[in-house]
Amino acid sequence: MLSRVFDTERDNNMNPENQARTFVILLLVVLTACSPATTPVPTEPPPPTTLQATATPAQPVTRTAKDLKTELDTIMQKMAKSGNFSGSILVARNGEIIMSEGYGQADREKKILNTAQTRYRIGSITKQFTAMAILMLQELGKLNVQDPICNYMTDCPAAWRGVTLHHLLTHTSGIPNFTEFSDYNATKATPSSPEQTIHRFISKPLDFKPGEKWNYSNSNYVLLGKVIEQASGQSYEDFLRRYIFEPLKMNSTGYDRNQPDLAVGYVDQTVSKADYHDMSIPYAAGALLSTVEDLYRWDQALYTEQLLPQKALDDMFTAHVSVSEEQGLGYGYGWLISRAFNRFMIFHGGSIDGYTSLIERYPDDKVTVIVLTNQGNLDPAMTSDMLKASIFGGR
Repeated sequence: MLSRVFDTERDNNMNPENQARTFVILLLVVLTACSPATTPVPTEPPPPTTLQATATPAQPVTRTAKDLKTELDTIMQKMAKSGNFSGSILVARNGEIIMSEGYGQADREKKILNTAQTRYRIGSITKQFTAMAILMLQELGKLNVQDPICNYMTDCPAAWRGVTLHHLLTHTSGIPNFTEFSDYNATKATPSSPEQTIHRFISKPLDFKPGEKWNYSNSNYVLLGKVIEQASGQSYEDFLRRYIFEPLKMNSTGYDRNQPDLAVGYVDQTVSKADYHDMSIPYAAGALLSTVEDLYRWDQALYTEQLLPQKALDDMFTAHVSVSEEQGLGYGYGWLISRAFNRFMIFHGGSIDGYTSLIERYPDDKVTVIVLTNQGNLDPAMTSDMLKASIFGGR
């Protein structure tokens, strides 16, 4: 299908900004059916929003690492005992890991505990790695984010001729989200190659003119996965392993091929396992697995130019499109941009049967919070907010 053109993804007492962020995390990241609201945005190329890392100086964080770890562990122990958390968390500040622990059980039948090294499906957090691969290939001169998607397809629909890689990266393409189709739940256990998955939405009409609106669509990132393969001459899995995971020593991160060596995903706090989801389907939109410690290695690399020059990193973290002006949310390349606790925040979450995930970065404070769970009914943002109330002193 795709031709080679180069050689080689709740609490009413929370303040409004946190309520908004929690809502968007749950709305955006599910790889099953979701119905995010659309917001009008300017036509291509949509200008960046005005969110900046230095917009409001962050308050200094003065609590000692030892005291903070004790307080955070107390919070997590209570949540785990009450059935409100099962998974792993990592909290870091200024390049120092304050806390990296597992809570609850990775396998409730075998009584295997979650640890900091437990692997989980990370759902739509996958999208930031896909976006990184696209930008790396751009730096290599293999593609440009303003390229039309039709440059990479032999049978590109006429309706897609105005769709660029930028539109795919920012969810402004108008291509419908295949995980919202009525038959999705009935087919999610059946293996599907990327070409077969693309065939499911290639003939569907666009939801809107490219660049006209923002609407989260997993279809965008499935297409980007195939672009990576065509531009690099390697499989999506191989490219990420060779150019991201191995250089960063993310040895526990990879493409999930339905292997058993990760935490079992549960529906809730019982022993009811989540529905089987064949991981060939989410592909570059959500098929990766990882650990909190590997994701921290990823986080730390994003403060350096190990993978990309700073200009390209800034482009990744720029809110190219407004998700909600009222809520102060924007979307970069594979990342949401917002504010929380009166701080500039870069984040994304994920949700796929039996697993939820969240990575939050606060560049002004060099604070990172990573939450991975193996209990599908959990809101990782609620856990993160409780932790950050301690980290930032409730501000």
